[in-house]
Amino acid sequence: MRHNPITGRAQGLHRQRALPAAAVDGSRNSRAITSAMLTLSLLAAGWTLTARPAEAATFTPPAGCRLEVTVQNRGCTVSQYYRCEADPKGWQRSAIFGQDGLFHLSTIDEETRWIESQSPMAGLSDTLVEEARDHASFSDLLETGRDDFDFWTLSSTGERLHQKGFDILTGETVEVDGQTLERTRFELTTRTEGGEALIERKGSQYISREFGRFYGGVETTTDWTGARRETNDSPVLFSFDGEAGFGSTTPQFDCDQLLTQILQERAAS
Repeated sequence: MRHNPITGRAQGLHRQRALPAAAVDGSRNSRAITSAMLTLSLLAAGWTLTARPAEAATFTPPAGCRLEVTVQNRGCTVSQYYRCEADPKGWQRSAIFGQDGLFHLSTIDEETRWIESQSPMAGLSDTLVEEARDHASFSDLLETGRDDFDFWTLSSTGERLHQKGFDILTGETVEVDGQTLERTRFELTTRTEGGEALIERKGSQYISREFGRFYGGVETTTDWTGARRETNDSPVLFSFDGEAGFGSTTPQFDCDQLLTQILQERAAS
């Protein structure tokens, strides 16, 4: 299944339970802090963001890497998918941008295992623990229509997180901007090393046999507090080299809707 940014930040959410509310909630300076952290993370990674009119920017991966496709998603995000010559065969990388910039990085292998994930804004990362009861297998999903997984990730804070769930092909095929995608159904529970449930996710996603990867979809997420959230980050537009939108880091869809939702949540809190 897709390494969702929410799950990738599970360790950060876990840490927040021990922090004062002021440290968890955003401040008036959050946009400036976000911008500074984004700039530092891009410089450290060797990436280039080229300024364009109307505050637009284009993404250029590090030297030795090649951007393959830019995907505009629902939920006000845009994903950059690229490969690097120095990586093992079959590995893929992605960088996801929101309205405030880069907020999620991930690396997967040819079986879509979660090799590494980073949250630049939070300064957190997690990597796959090699020993697993049942690693994710894209091959099994394609061959049998179902893949069960049961593995662990290790965060940069030293926390071990237990990831367990499944992906199922529903048999439905859809065309999205000229790309043939297949719909999946999935469930995932992320637990602490002590067995406490941090995040439970369930819903649907999409896969591409051609590109060998997952894309987002409609899902419901519940965290340890009981808070429940429904999201939709389904792909909408695919832009390849030479096409309009290739490398764009400005999300196009649902951004006004997302802002309204945030303001409503703040007013209710």
